[in-house]
Amino acid sequence: MNNQSLMDRRNAAVPRGVASATPLFVKRAKNAEFWDVEDNRYIDFAAGIAVVNTGHNNRAVTQAVTEQIEKFSHTAFQVAGYENYIELAERLNAIAPIDDAKTILMTTGAEALENAVKIARHYTKRSGVIAFHGGFHGRTLLTMGMTGKIAPYKEGFGPFPNDIYHIPFPVPYQGIDTAYSLQQLEKLFKTDIAPSSVAAIVLEPVQGEGGFYAAPNALMEHLRALCDEHGIVLIFDEVQTGFGRTGKTLASEHFEVQPDLITVAKALAGGYPLSGIIGKRDIMDSPTPGGLGGTYGGSPVGCAAALAVLDELESKCLNDRAEAVGSRLHQAFSEIKELNPELPIDHIRHKGAMIAFDFVCDGQPEPRHVQPFIKACRSKRLILLPCGQFGNAIRLLPPLTVENHIVEEAIDIMRKALLSLR
Repeated sequence: MNNQSLMDRRNAAVPRGVASATPLFVKRAKNAEFWDVEDNRYIDFAAGIAVVNTGHNNRAVTQAVTEQIEKFSHTAFQVAGYENYIELAERLNAIAPIDDAKTILMTTGAEALENAVKIARHYTKRSGVIAFHGGFHGRTLLTMGMTGKIAPYKEGFGPFPNDIYHIPFPVPYQGIDTAYSLQQLEKLFKTDIAPSSVAAIVLEPVQGEGGFYAAPNALMEHLRALCDEHGIVLIFDEVQTGFGRTGKTLASEHFEVQPDLITVAKALAGGYPLSGIIGKRDIMDSPTPGGLGGTYGGSPVGCAAALAVLDELESKCLNDRAEAVGSRLHQAFSEIKELNPELPIDHIRHKGAMIAFDFVCDGQPEPRHVQPFIKACRSKRLILLPCGQFGNAIRLLPPLTVENHIVEEAIDIMRKALLSLR
């Protein structure tokens, strides 16, 4: 058995629509490394797309899951409840920057976003949803409709649900600042949908697939005031930013304003399927019994994993660790660019351990270097992912538990790969 034989089997058995970022198949993993079926060792700076923030095969998470499985793996919370669902809801309510919160648990990030919109629509008795260009919210029809990027997520899958509108997300070097975004929002209110018809405004505090751009404080403050004025529910999508990734347990904590609802998933359960919506009590209690739920929502196994993840975040000070890792990587790329100003990279940025830079040419997005750079890094056993509305960004998502010597090894690989592009 090798990577190629498994790829042949995969191509024969699995539809091509499920993309593979690498031609590799994993045999085992530990913290920030994995080994493929040919025993090649790789540094993992994808972390399952920001899922294993606490590292691959985290001992505390594995132990919690094992102990839960030995008791029971499923009852369906709507049939017979279990304490760890309640305990996790209590802890999330206490963590979230929302006064008097309640939490419902689901399975995937898209499911969390779907239900957040359902709750907002039920509470407001309105249907309109406003999202942002470059945002990514999932692959169901509703969440694809909210996603602000066509290829490859929306192409050929329409029509999408109606009453979804998009405005530009601030990216200053692309000529979009907060003032312009808000101007376009006001224009939207005058041309396409009245504020009184909007149920929710949805955005990522730091865009993920859109390029790791953080929302400006001024934008968040204006959206909060506008939502208060018009009775609109403000939803922060924290599926990728949650649980230490940005140097805070939730990225919402970076802002002075409180959202009405927060969606979480990915790193919540350290590799086990679990998601949730945390929100203001009166909004969350709007749907009647039976209006919300899901067979696997709030799996007891996922809840056990999530409680262990929260313990790890606190006991290992992983919020601080995220900032240390992000700062080191940001510093390294800044130094590489300073010493080699001809390199086609710019706009190095980080929020905690959510790090990115852009490939550019004459100040404009230039995606042609992305895949050669990623392949050069992979040839040296480092796994990276692209992102960005124009496909020209590299995102770095190391586990927050990554060791310093692994970070330095990855920096050396990326430096050599960048220099090879000259």
